[in-house]
Amino acid sequence: MTPRQRFFDCLHRSPPALFEAALWMAAEHDKDVDPEAVLQDFKELQLKVSYGLPMLPVSELAQPLLRRLNDLGFAKDDFTPLRPQAALLPKVLQTRRGQPLALALITLELARGLEIPLVGVNFPGHFLLRVPGADHLLDPCGGRRLYPNDWRELLQRQYGPQMKLNADHLLTATPVQMLQRLSRNLRQLHLTHDDFIAALIDAERVLELGDANAADYLARASLYQRLDCPNAERFDLEHALLLSDDPIQRLRLTERLGHLPPNSVVH
Repeated sequence: MTPRQRFFDCLHRSPPALFEAALWMAAEHDKDVDPEAVLQDFKELQLKVSYGLPMLPVSELAQPLLRRLNDLGFAKDDFTPLRPQAALLPKVLQTRRGQPLALALITLELARGLEIPLVGVNFPGHFLLRVPGADHLLDPCGGRRLYPNDWRELLQRQYGPQMKLNADHLLTATPVQMLQRLSRNLRQLHLTHDDFIAALIDAERVLELGDANAADYLARASLYQRLDCPNAERFDLEHALLLSDDPIQRLRLTERLGHLPPNSVVH
C-alpha cells in the first residue's frame, strides 16, 4: 500500500490509530520515514516519561505528563519562518520542537499508552488539550493551565479584539479533525517555503478527509495556478464557488473563472 493508503487504513481502525496516521503523513513527504520504526522508538520515550511521573491517580497526571515532556526538551518551535518539520511528527520527535498540534499529538499518544484521560481541543490558532470534565484547558507547549480569561486572551492575540469566544472553539477534536488541521498546517508551511508539490500533497489530503470548505478548494486552486494546471484550477474554483456564502468572494471567484481558458480535453 502507498503511504496515503496506510494513512486511511489507520483512520478506519477502531479506535483510529491517530498517531500512526500522522506518521504516514510524514512518510508521504520523506521516503526515508519508517513509521513502524518510529513507533518502536516511541516506546522508549514512553518509558522515560513514565519513570518521571509522580504517584498520582491517572486523572491527575495530564499536566505532570506535559511538564515531564517539557523537562525532556519538548517545546514550541519558535524558528522564523516556521518550517514544515515543525508539523512532521518524526522530525518533532527528533528535534523536540514543534507546533502546538504536533506536540499535542505526541502527548495524546503517550497519554493513551499510559491510560491518562486526555482529549484534543480544536481551539482556533493554537491547539489545546483537556482532561474530560476539567474546568480548564492545557497548553501542549509546557502544560500551563488555561482558564476562560486565558482562552479569550489567546483568541484575541491571534485574531484581534473583534474575535469573540464561543462554545464551538472548545469542542473536542475528532481524529479526522486533528489530521485535517495538521494537513492544512503542512499545506501552508510547504507553500511558505515554495514547495508547491509538497503543498499539493497536503491539499489533496485535506479534501480526501471530507467536509472541506471553500477555502480548502481555493487553496488547491491556487497551487494548480502556480503549477500551470488550468483545468484542475477551474475544477477547484467551481467547487469553491458552490461552497462560498460570501457575496464578495463569489464575485471574485466568478471573475477569476472568466479569465481561465476554456476546458480542454486531451485524447
